[in-house]
Amino acid sequence: MSDIAIEPAKVSDLSAASFEDLVAEIILRLGDNPDREGMRKTPKRVAKSLAFLTEGYRKSPQEVVGDALYEQSHQNMVLVKDIEVYSLCEHHLLPFFGKAHIAYIPDGHILGLSKLARLVEVYARRFQVQERMTEQIAQAVWETTKPQGVAVVVEAYHLCMMMRGVQKQNSKTITSAMRGAFLEDHRTRDEFLRLTTSAHEPL
Repeated sequence: MSDIAIEPAKVSDLSAASFEDLVAEIILRLGDNPDREGMRKTPKRVAKSLAFLTEGYRKSPQEVVGDALYEQSHQNMVLVKDIEVYSLCEHHLLPFFGKAHIAYIPDGHILGLSKLARLVEVYARRFQVQERMTEQIAQAVWETTKPQGVAVVVEAYHLCMMMRGVQKQNSKTITSAMRGAFLEDHRTRDEFLRLTTSAHEPL
């Protein structure tokens, strides 16, 4: 292995430039005119859109859950399936999208059902890789709810694979993360996986 130190690439200080100016420069460098009629408002729209799509950086699991933990003796699995996921791949800044399935086994407290979807958004609305996001969601439920077990499965399509690169249109990525009883008891894990993979008619 070489001992030659590699200096980090020098990047111009762009901190004084507005977000809109940076987007306009990207449009210009890609070969279009940011001042033409159809593009004139694009930099502002992009700034607003990306602020929304990355708002997870400005939220925490504790803030999202708040006081929505309720004392309850229920000790069977709680599963919320098919939570829509929309995120941005950190490698190409292209979307990936799909569904998350989250289950937990309460240990004296249950969590408001909508909060599971909110926890997904905390981590989906960041620049992400699916593997890390799945782990982060599971850990957030584990830490905020303190259940006997947590299981998360995410199924997603990645536009970085579909519209560029290998251009495989039907490939789906599935990731999972488990804690507590779902790791320790194969019957609990099997029940979760059976419920998440089985098809159900819409209510």
